[in-house]
Amino acid sequence: PPASCYFSEILNLTAFAAFVVGILRYFQVKTKLDKRWLNIFSLVCFSVACFGMTIVGNFQVTMWVIHNGGTLLAFGLGNLYCWLQSYITWKVNLNNQGKVFAIGRVVLSAAITFCIILQRVLVVIPHMHTVRCQWAVVMLFLIYISTFAIDFRHCRFEVVCRDTVEQIQTFCESVTGSLENKQDV
Repeated sequence: PPASCYFSEILNLTAFAAFVVGILRYFQVKTKLDKRWLNIFSLVCFSVACFGMTIVGNFQVTMWVIHNGGTLLAFGLGNLYCWLQSYITWKVNLNNQGKVFAIGRVVLSAAITFCIILQRVLVVIPHMHTVRCQWAVVMLFLIYISTFAIDFRHCRFEVVCRDTVEQIQTFCESVTGSLENKQDV
């Protein structure tokens, strides 16, 4: 059905966007965190959680084992990522605001954990309660990820691509050089 196609595409795009946010967060705290392994472990967990999100979106519930495996990766490792980032936020204390943000992130992490546990308890009831819990987890997770925008407001990220073989030229130098070559001809 078309609705499942939309859902799949939205989850794929969300997974990609979340993965980019996870990488930005990794680089943001990379030099500020004493326990570098924790930052790396957090990024790996989140990367696998994003992959799990794509599995959930691309494999329907009829493929029970694969779909639920993706759900376990997305929710389980996503929840672990939230707890790890709450701790990292507390420890790094960016711009002396980390402790305040950490409390909010701990509350969101606890709510996500509660909804995941509640979903597992309600799975035996044949109503739509488990689906409501899943959607609550997804919404809380998106709110959690959006809290990084507060931290990112003080950062400037640049992507630099350099050829290590040739000398680096600016755009103006290369345009000027090519114009000089044309005039010589």
